[in-house]
Amino acid sequence: MQESDQRKGAATAADVQVDEQPNALIACRVPDEVFNDTRVKDQFEALFQQFDTGVYFQFFKSFLRVRINFTNSVAATQARLNLHKSDFNGKEMRLYFAQSVHIGSPRLEPPKPEKQFLISPPASPPVGWKPSPDATPLINYDLLCAVSKLGPGEQYELHTGTTTTPSVIVHVCEDDDSSGSEEDPDGGTRARPKIIQTRRPDYSCSVKK
Repeated sequence: MQESDQRKGAATAADVQVDEQPNALIACRVPDEVFNDTRVKDQFEALFQQFDTGVYFQFFKSFLRVRINFTNSVAATQARLNLHKSDFNGKEMRLYFAQSVHIGSPRLEPPKPEKQFLISPPASPPVGWKPSPDATPLINYDLLCAVSKLGPGEQYELHTGTTTTPSVIVHVCEDDDSSGSEEDPDGGTRARPKIIQTRRPDYSCSVKK
């Protein structure tokens, strides 16, 4: 009977997809003596070392659980088939596969494209984004016609002032012929002083050969 169970277990382990099965077990309902007595602890480890000599253990005394890590998933499957719900030191031992749960992708991914615009400057525009062409400049012919009618030296009131708002008056500049002279107190005109730019110092090579 025991031989048939072992063959059945071996056949079941052979059908298991190695890449899809984890290589670790979680032992629940572990007796307290496993955490306190060295002799009982060695007996517990020997149960799993017969399936994999490279197995190592992680003991969680507060939860009365032990994580058994095998070198491959086949050894972990064989150990569970043979030792699950078995009696150890007067208590029934439960063995479960240690599943790794990932919410979404297990790797850290870059932020979504719409979140990248929070960075200054943005890393890159989203896929499919194209710059909008500049609008054609609008030419206001009425404004150009009104400006062409302005004469030099005259004043034009654009907005009449009220008790609460000032008036807006445009003063048109004089012609270029009179822009270079100033009115003299004696009645004549005098030339405006010319602004002389500061001369740049002569360049001298400071490196001596």
